[in-house]
Amino acid sequence: AEEIDRYIHQIAFSGANDFLEKYKNDANAIIGHFGLGFYSAFMVAKSVDIITRSYKEDAQAVKWSCDGSPSFTLEECDKADRGTDIVLHIDDDCKEFLEESRLSSLLTKYCRFLPISIAFGKKKEWKDGKQVETDELNIINDTNPLWTRTPSELTDEDYKKFYRDLYPMSDEPLFWIHISADYPLNFKGILYFPKINTEYESIEGTIKLYNNQLCIADNIKEVIPEFLMLLKGVIDCPDLPLNVSRSALQNDGFVKKISEYITKKVADKLIGMCKTEKESYEKYWDDISPFIKFGCLKDEKFCEKMNDYILFKNLEGKYLTLPECLEENKEKHENTVFYVTDEIAQGQYIKMFKDEGMDA
Repeated sequence: AEEIDRYIHQIAFSGANDFLEKYKNDANAIIGHFGLGFYSAFMVAKSVDIITRSYKEDAQAVKWSCDGSPSFTLEECDKADRGTDIVLHIDDDCKEFLEESRLSSLLTKYCRFLPISIAFGKKKEWKDGKQVETDELNIINDTNPLWTRTPSELTDEDYKKFYRDLYPMSDEPLFWIHISADYPLNFKGILYFPKINTEYESIEGTIKLYNNQLCIADNIKEVIPEFLMLLKGVIDCPDLPLNVSRSALQNDGFVKKISEYITKKVADKLIGMCKTEKESYEKYWDDISPFIKFGCLKDEKFCEKMNDYILFKNLEGKYLTLPECLEENKEKHENTVFYVTDEIAQGQYIKMFKDEGMDA
């Protein structure tokens, strides 16, 4: 009863801050900071009951009831086990939240990777051609998602399966980047380079933003650099402010650092691939070149890093970087690169170049 009085009655008093002080060494999973989260229950419920019993020996269970007004009731009640039940009496105009499919979709979107197991209904199995409910609880979330694990313990198939789970209707990704940073920023994530079937199809990917494995947004443009919005995947950042309004994020220096770090990691991955896996890099080039070229136009630092790793096809259809172009042709035309803008209209010149053993 004392704890309910302390943590539930005082609007905008953050129970989380109090808990943070109390349990300093194990406070990672505490999400709220403003003490207002619980009151969102009244957006869909005409009244809410909390039935709770402490872990302490001989504790008396209590029931708190409120209809969203300043008045409430708090009384002793019977409850055999320790723990808390929160019962929402759904408002007439919010009955959709009693539908299994609606609840399932909300839980899948926001709570799919929460670090605490969530049971929703009972597991079902097929029996005599029909689906029947079993006695086993249906756990709907993965408490240890891929981005919380180290790359060394994961296989390519693990990454591909995770991608299929997140984007069931998509083609297989080209490749991915596993990000894990703890200094000066604390965040993890996996970014996938998707296959783009046509030049203008799906210009935006969907990078999901998490805070301690709780989904808080799809595609926050301030966190992901604009030219990487074509990517797909997840970013989990425990230090990100939870009031993720646009103006708050735009003025947040921390968010800018995340954006810069992601850009750097993407550039490092592409450069590394070009240096050590040139064949794969060439194979993916037509798909990834829109990211890279757009990035070079939008971001000066990214452009500086990537300039020597942009590929061009020569007259023989071979992929070359600009330094490679200069190196291969230094005897014929030192420090000069010729280029073709229209193979048909300039066909005559192309033939002349080939006859002279010159490249473009």
